[in-house]
Amino acid sequence: MEMKRFFSTIFLTVVFALTALGQADDEHVIKGTVVDENNEPVPFANAALYNRADSALVTGAVSTAEGTFRIPVGPGQYYLKITFLSYEEKTIPRVDVTAGDVDLGTITLRPGQRLLEEVTVQSERSSMELYLDKRIFNVGKDLANISGSASDILDNVPSVTVDVDGNVSLRGSENVRILINGKPSGLTGISTADALQQIQANLIESIEVITNPSSRYDAEGEVGIINIILKKEVRQGVNGAFTLNAGHPDNYGGSFILNLRREKFNLFSSYGFRYRSSPGTGNSFQQFTQPDTSFTYFQENTRRRGGVSHNIMAGIDYYINESAMLTGSVNYRRSDGLNKSTYVFRDYDENETLIRTVTRREREEEPEDNGEVALSFRKDYGPRKDHYLTADFKWIENVETEYSTFLEYDDASDTQIDQRASNTENERNVLFQLDFVKPFGQRGKIEAGAKSTLRVIDNDFLVEQLTDESTWETVGEFDNRMVYTENIHAAYAIFGNEVNRFSYQLGLRGELTDVSVELSRENKTTYQNYFNVFPSSHLAYRITDSKTVQLSYTYRLSRPWFRNLMPFSNYSNNRTLYTGNPDLKPEYTHSIEGGYLFDWESGSILSSVYYRHRTGVVNRITVVDSIGYNRVFPVNLSTQDAVGLEFNFNWEPTSWWRINSNANFYRAVTKGQHEGQILDADTYSLSTRTMSRITFLTKYDFQASWRYRAPRETTQGRMRSNYAIDLGLSRDVLANRGTVTVSVRDLFNTNKFREIVDNEDFYSESESQWRPRSVMLTFNYRINRKKDTERGQRQEGGEGMDNGFEQGQGGGDF
Repeated sequence: MEMKRFFSTIFLTVVFALTALGQADDEHVIKGTVVDENNEPVPFANAALYNRADSALVTGAVSTAEGTFRIPVGPGQYYLKITFLSYEEKTIPRVDVTAGDVDLGTITLRPGQRLLEEVTVQSERSSMELYLDKRIFNVGKDLANISGSASDILDNVPSVTVDVDGNVSLRGSENVRILINGKPSGLTGISTADALQQIQANLIESIEVITNPSSRYDAEGEVGIINIILKKEVRQGVNGAFTLNAGHPDNYGGSFILNLRREKFNLFSSYGFRYRSSPGTGNSFQQFTQPDTSFTYFQENTRRRGGVSHNIMAGIDYYINESAMLTGSVNYRRSDGLNKSTYVFRDYDENETLIRTVTRREREEEPEDNGEVALSFRKDYGPRKDHYLTADFKWIENVETEYSTFLEYDDASDTQIDQRASNTENERNVLFQLDFVKPFGQRGKIEAGAKSTLRVIDNDFLVEQLTDESTWETVGEFDNRMVYTENIHAAYAIFGNEVNRFSYQLGLRGELTDVSVELSRENKTTYQNYFNVFPSSHLAYRITDSKTVQLSYTYRLSRPWFRNLMPFSNYSNNRTLYTGNPDLKPEYTHSIEGGYLFDWESGSILSSVYYRHRTGVVNRITVVDSIGYNRVFPVNLSTQDAVGLEFNFNWEPTSWWRINSNANFYRAVTKGQHEGQILDADTYSLSTRTMSRITFLTKYDFQASWRYRAPRETTQGRMRSNYAIDLGLSRDVLANRGTVTVSVRDLFNTNKFREIVDNEDFYSESESQWRPRSVMLTFNYRINRKKDTERGQRQEGGEGMDNGFEQGQGGGDF
């Protein structure tokens, strides 16, 4: 019965959305507000209007996040039915429309006869929602990540991987665009990898993965977009939640989300605190073969990264009238990082005789401030909410400083070296954005918009060495300042329509890029100015109500990350220096993807095949000097062709058991050379993730997940496989207002990154573990809120399918 009502709800929602398209010119409106017994609004309830004479369905509407609905209709005599999943049906027997609008006031729904615990299990959202154009990973449903960081969450999202340095990859590529609430954000700071470690998981609502975005979105990002949706409440009255957690290795924190909703305004806020001190280990073996000599060294390192971070957000939605809303918000993140590392090098000659042991220790303090002020306006034209104008403004400021001290001891010469380094980065980012959406005909839509992003990053880097008791001198060329200026102006237009079972969307986007890189040491400024046009097309055909196919094409680019342009490096390990390349050019990607989505009563399958052709591919390569020291830097190679198959599977065999599984298999062929060295690679690889979740004894949830990444070839060697298993157990307490969760990440401590580099003059094997096995205990308490269900918080990212394609709120990041 519950499943039947669920599908009835979905069916009526689609019917009402389509019939409403033809009602724009009706003279009158039937309106009302749907609430539950606690006077909380009920979003997504179906209001079905029937002709009283013959009981024929006339039209209807779906309630908004505030529980309100509006039904444009002509004069007549009707009756109205309100339905929503596990609630009793509500019938209003007489609704007569003669002159003027009809206000039905507040309509209260009552729970059905099934037990509350059973209803909660039935209506909880799945941890993974599948659509043709994107996948939505609901964070609150993943017990393993409930008290981790944004980086932990991404590492558990299908098709997404996070490497030992915190860099995020999608379908095997690091060229992915990361957004927060559909737009660039100051929360990610200057270093996205570091910032993702500081954002608490319990402040995140969901993760959206869009693999072939339309022209509505920025052209930046070869393989697509990862959109992090933060939590935000809109329910009436005072409500919220707070969370406390503690774990081993040292990981402690807390957060709260608080909301106050009144008729004309909605105040929302959140705060998160985190202290962590995460150990890590690594080792490597390197062998160098020169014309006149050969030598080897072994390296072992231990490190501990962590510190304290605070995330604060506050804002207000002001409802000017029923069709206009103004939103203002402030975000601030402060982190005080403290990182320590020790490297031990053992050098051997060609006879494998130990020559010396060198120990190098670093202490780094890393204070960082990130601030953001945002203002947005939305104007709806008509009651359907699909004809609107949005305007957005953002001002982002980031300041990050790294202070490091180094102590190096050589036992062979009994000498000690004292060094220090400072690296200060200041970023300012200003964003203006305008989007307009207008429906036409029965199911068509036109979209257009413009956006400007103005960005300046000032980086000052210095390394010094103590030459006597009080004199510090600059080390080599490690003294420079880079000012990176990037101005991007864009405009786009999209035309979409649906004819019977066929949907299409055609888009065109133009971007004007103006980049300058100023290096003070060289007294040199380089400029890159270019204009590109990026077409996109998305086609979908609905075979049946449960089977849909889609084909899409996009043209995208990946501009060089500013740190890949910097000539300086991290000096922690002075035998392996990571530097930039100011001469890098953008990458360009043609992407084609086909998908098949099959839904049935208890699950869904999404299968995709994709092909990417890239030019100007950026890859990091390693070169070795005469004494065996490595320099790692990025270069543009010629081309890469990648083809892949991806499968996503959701299944709910019973009301108490859910299974999510993903597998991505791909082949990538890279061709290129650098200074005569051939850098070709042909690799096959596989990444997969499976999660199983069981509800038992009404209040308990148990989850087990497994993820695996197969070996793969690189341009200079290969990466070995790695895998991890996570467990989680939760129990509802305090009349279902609280939840206690225990989770274990990487149960068998196997998630390690192992790499081989094999060149003509050197060979190396390395292993790193950026985070060992961890155990977390979390307590969450909800204030005037139910446990997250399908009628959960409003999200500021995608709004689901629209003509078979992705639809971002207010255009998303475009």
